[in-house]
Amino acid sequence: MSDAGEFDDYLSTLGRLTAHVDPTASTPDAEKIVDAVETLTEVLDTDLTGLAVWARDHADEDSILRLAVGLSQEKLRNNLRHKFGTSSWQKVARTQPYELVSWMDREFDLVRMLRVQMARTYTFADILVARSGTRATATRAGASGRHIEDEIEAIARDLGLPYVTRSRFSGRGGRDAPADLIVGHEGAADIVVAAKGFDSTGSKLTDAVREIEEMAEVRLPRQVVLAVIDGIGWKSRQSDLRRIHQLWADRQIDGMYTLATLDTFRDDLAEFARLHRLV
Repeated sequence: MSDAGEFDDYLSTLGRLTAHVDPTASTPDAEKIVDAVETLTEVLDTDLTGLAVWARDHADEDSILRLAVGLSQEKLRNNLRHKFGTSSWQKVARTQPYELVSWMDREFDLVRMLRVQMARTYTFADILVARSGTRATATRAGASGRHIEDEIEAIARDLGLPYVTRSRFSGRGGRDAPADLIVGHEGAADIVVAAKGFDSTGSKLTDAVREIEEMAEVRLPRQVVLAVIDGIGWKSRQSDLRRIHQLWADRQIDGMYTLATLDTFRDDLAEFARLHRLV
């Protein structure tokens, strides 16, 4: 386990999680969407069976059909869980593609929505309307936080550790607390990790501090608490960041990292896992 060190040294490792994106520039993800939509056009004149084949063959393109009917990723996952017992688009698309597209057609008018939108000619005003509002900003903000979660999950998976994400763990006196990554056997958390990334400021940063303080408060003596925190938003809320750093300095949590120090996080996670006989 590394020592806390100076707060200013930690502060200097914070980086921007999101960057300005040229809205007219192409990206690999955009190219994938373009290619997938071109193949989608070919099956619209067939029945639902043809659309089901497309969904199965493009199971990784979960954004296309949900965006076509105006569903956010969270709403899609919630609806999938309610209907199919899983929130995984990929799983349902690969194993029940016909049931998936039939359900989307009944519930969200999928086929008609596709035909109307793909036949429409869009103006510059339509483009600006699509970009306006807080939706794009909120999506980027959520993506920045998920980036850290994805990184620490990938490390846990690569180390071969048993884990769950975005859940709660039990601690002293039967109390529980939230954690973005919980490592250990089912029902017995050995290592818990908070992942908090923000490029903007707001109440979510204070909420993040409270969550980490709660983790430190309810932890059992045998449990390890780590925090991976990044984003330039913290530079405008340094008092909040100092509160977390002080938890580290006081040994109430066992490590504090940024994306720039993920190698150290990996080493520490592996060491704690060995001490808990998880590997």
